[in-house]
Amino acid sequence: MLNVQVKTFENLTKLELYHILELRSDVFVVEQDCVYRDIDGKDFEALHVLGFKDDKLIAYARIFKPGLYYEESSIGRVVVTKPERRFKYGHVIMEKSIAAIAEHYNTSSIKIMAQTYLRNFYSSFGFIEIGDEFLDDGILHVMMIKT
Repeated sequence: MLNVQVKTFENLTKLELYHILELRSDVFVVEQDCVYRDIDGKDFEALHVLGFKDDKLIAYARIFKPGLYYEESSIGRVVVTKPERRFKYGHVIMEKSIAAIAEHYNTSSIKIMAQTYLRNFYSSFGFIEIGDEFLDDGILHVMMIKT
């Protein structure tokens, strides 16, 4: 079972922040072999959705209010540790992120920049593709929206 918490940047402990950055680096930089600037200054403005299993951070996403980066709210940095993906925790962290947007921002309109190989995953939550595929940091992406 995944214990999910939603926190502002200010409410993260130093240890939680360390584990967030470690998890994102392990997957987005090392596993995907992509050198990019993960520490982008946006974490200060995000709500952080943390998924713990046995007190270990294994899933994560960050969400933003409407109007900050897109007209809609947004979800980004959705990640689950490789050994835990088989348990569908990505689905849990997305469901909790969508619910947190509804609760904290009072909207269901969400825009994401999705890696194209995950388009079916995001489609299962009602996201539809808008626009053409494009490269971001050397990885194919597509914009998707849920209303």
